[in-house]
Amino acid sequence: MISVDEALLGVLDLCELLDSETVPLVQAAGRILAADAIATCDQPPFAASAMDGYAVVSVDLQPGATLNVIGEAAAGTAFKGDVSAGQAVRIFTGAPVPEGADRVLIQEDCTRTGDQITVADSINPRIYIRPAGGDFKRGDGMKAPVLVGPLESALMASMNIPTVTVRRKPKVALVATGDELVMPGEPPRPDQILSSNTFGLKALVEANGGEAMMLPIARDNEASLRFVLDLAQSADIIVTLGGTSVGDHDLVHKVTGLDLAFYKVAMRPGKSLMAGRLNGTPMIGLPGNPVSAMICGHVVLVPAIRAMLGQGKMALPCETAVLGADIGKNGQSTHYMGARLSCGNDQPTCTPFDRQGSSLLSFFTSANCLLVRKPGDPARIAGQPVDIIRL
Repeated sequence: MISVDEALLGVLDLCELLDSETVPLVQAAGRILAADAIATCDQPPFAASAMDGYAVVSVDLQPGATLNVIGEAAAGTAFKGDVSAGQAVRIFTGAPVPEGADRVLIQEDCTRTGDQITVADSINPRIYIRPAGGDFKRGDGMKAPVLVGPLESALMASMNIPTVTVRRKPKVALVATGDELVMPGEPPRPDQILSSNTFGLKALVEANGGEAMMLPIARDNEASLRFVLDLAQSADIIVTLGGTSVGDHDLVHKVTGLDLAFYKVAMRPGKSLMAGRLNGTPMIGLPGNPVSAMICGHVVLVPAIRAMLGQGKMALPCETAVLGADIGKNGQSTHYMGARLSCGNDQPTCTPFDRQGSSLLSFFTSANCLLVRKPGDPARIAGQPVDIIRL
């Protein structure tokens, strides 16, 4: 058996950067920017008022001075003219500052009577003008790769960028295998179970920027498996679920003609993980038990998707937390334990669940992190530091 690190390197070696496509900005959220987004304008495009008040000439602001109000400037409606000594223009937040004015006197620092204002005895010293290009200038850019979220979308809109170049979403074909499986909504026989893995992995794939293809269940015969795998020919990654262990009905390895990169990993759960290429397409064989499949999905499939999106070839980041309960010595495999991370006064505390079975999906849904234990890790007591991966 190989280590988890070796297995992940093997999977990432199979992954190639996908090509890019251009999409409308309104469709870019959740995508990975594949080319720098370059501003086509300055922001603000003009010197703008930062507060409601009066655009004035600074030298006029003597205590008790009286200025004549000669007009008004609002957002979207500029004052047509210049401001000279002894004059003021009523101005609102976001409005262009008129020529000649070099300061905004906020409305709290003066009193108005008719078309005149009187400067207060004590005024705020700030200028209250946002300079043209103070946020960014034409030619400034947002560097790729970056995940386009709400703030990135708003920034590119303000850069006057209507379309963006993003990495194409990896198509991930999900193939559940086994005569024992039926789809939700179908009545199972006494010897059958409901197929759940593809639903969980579909959500995981799409949450990480991929496009999931849920294919029909492949039954335990060569014809069915070949038929379903033929449907996956357009995929960028093929993921099989079950059928990777040594049982008589485990056909995936036999039927696919997989150019095998590895099979079996010193990993708990997930020992029967395998990967390789099927007719040139990366293929990952995940265990059939639900918790095993989801943990392997986080550990190897998510990094594979991110590599294809240009986010780097690396494992999910580990963090340090404080152990919340005593745990015994670990075996000779890397153990990923479902756990609950809570935030205390000092630092996060990770408490693993008492039950860690690879089929106990109801327990795993309560986990918000994985406690990662290296092979041979000694017994630990509460309060000691441990490594975790957030879910």
